[in-house]
Amino acid sequence: MPASDTRLSAATSSHEFPMGFMWGSSTASYQIEGAAAEDGRTPSIWDVFSHTPGKVWNGDNGDVAADHYHLYRDDVRLMSDLGLSAYRFSVSWSRVQPTGRGPAVQRGLDFYRSLVDELLEHDIEPVVTLYHWDLPQELEDAGGWPQRDTAERFADYARLTAEALGDRVRLWTTLNEPWCSAFLGYGSGVHAPGRTEPAAALRAAHHLNLAHGLGATALRSVLPARAQLSITLNPHQVRPLTRSPEDRDAARRIDAVGNRIFTGPLIKGAYPQDLITDTEQLTDWSFVRDGDLAAIRRHPLDVLGVNYYTPSVVSAATSTSGPRSDGHGNSEHSPWPAAESVAFHQPPGERTAMGWSVDPTGLYDLLMSFSRQFPGLPLMITENGAAYDDAPGPDGQVEDPERIAYLHAHLDAVLKAINNGADVRGYFLWSLMDNFEWAYGYSKRFGAVYIDYDTLTRTPKSSAHWYSGVARTGRLPEATAAPVLSAESEE
Repeated sequence: MPASDTRLSAATSSHEFPMGFMWGSSTASYQIEGAAAEDGRTPSIWDVFSHTPGKVWNGDNGDVAADHYHLYRDDVRLMSDLGLSAYRFSVSWSRVQPTGRGPAVQRGLDFYRSLVDELLEHDIEPVVTLYHWDLPQELEDAGGWPQRDTAERFADYARLTAEALGDRVRLWTTLNEPWCSAFLGYGSGVHAPGRTEPAAALRAAHHLNLAHGLGATALRSVLPARAQLSITLNPHQVRPLTRSPEDRDAARRIDAVGNRIFTGPLIKGAYPQDLITDTEQLTDWSFVRDGDLAAIRRHPLDVLGVNYYTPSVVSAATSTSGPRSDGHGNSEHSPWPAAESVAFHQPPGERTAMGWSVDPTGLYDLLMSFSRQFPGLPLMITENGAAYDDAPGPDGQVEDPERIAYLHAHLDAVLKAINNGADVRGYFLWSLMDNFEWAYGYSKRFGAVYIDYDTLTRTPKSSAHWYSGVARTGRLPEATAAPVLSAESEE
């Protein structure tokens, strides 16, 4: 398995990835599984949120999604046909432990047992994420992530899942993008559960960190020694609009509440003092109890998952800055506590269907920055990809050259980082298939495989075949117009 105790073999040329590099794709349970009320599963916060009028585009929900729950064998064969060596998926907490408490529902665990067995039969490494945003609604009714008890319940759930799958799964990820869970769920309210409470968002962030720590302890209590522990963050590659002290301080603020609020306790054992100072009008941080920081960091990370899509450009907000945005297209409520003095800016150039700028230099800069900040900690790209307005042609095939160009440029950035010393162990394309894109419903397509939501037919796009070639050979082909990486940004 690539995420081992030793660095991967160096690349043999400027186009070749190291031997043993892990090539995969990623999905999330609520986005693809469907079967929302089958085999004992109860509603998660996303079931409730998506069924609330006005919360999701077109009233879409994940009741059926891509119906992966029933079609997983077809999907695994598809992965095998594409030559993937790994598949990163998340477990639905509501399917395993419907109320968030008590014993596991074996029917729910049986689905994941069968999925793991199917993957292993096709020589595909299963990579489990325990939490990808779908908290059981009963736990939210009791207060959700702002409540300490939710972290303790997560540890119980982690242990139950590891007892069922730990003999066959080696790489375990506790949480996916806890920033989104805390600040989009409890700050801006654009994600489930839809609350707009900045102080609660900060409490949620701490309890998510604590959930990782308690969950890691629970996992280590039942997993074999060879198992590896990870967390996946979506680090904000923050760039100041200018070199002015004011703009640089704006970038510092976003780095504190976007990045160091997690990397501080997880890796360094403390919350950064500037974050505490920035947020002192919202909270006194008394929810951080004695022993919490030790619990969060008790079991060191074996690998850090990195999700990257686009950088953030910020400045100090002034009367000429225009409307203050939150960087996520939502200006009514910001997910950024104590960042009222920060304005976000849309960089010029190409954008995806999400409106996000296409900038692979951000990924390169991020990997190099993390390599310097956390030497000795292996990294893995656990999500990277782009949404485009894909549609089948007259022959039924789906050509998506924009996505191929995006993937080529970003893989080129990863390869450059590796060749400059970054210890990157793998790359997981987001996403294997088109799916329920959270508040955007089914209006955005990130998949390498096209899903016809009327028939549930799967059609690999041209990007899937392109990525398959890279995964099978470990070599990045020449680009028609090779992407150019600029010098690393100042941080």
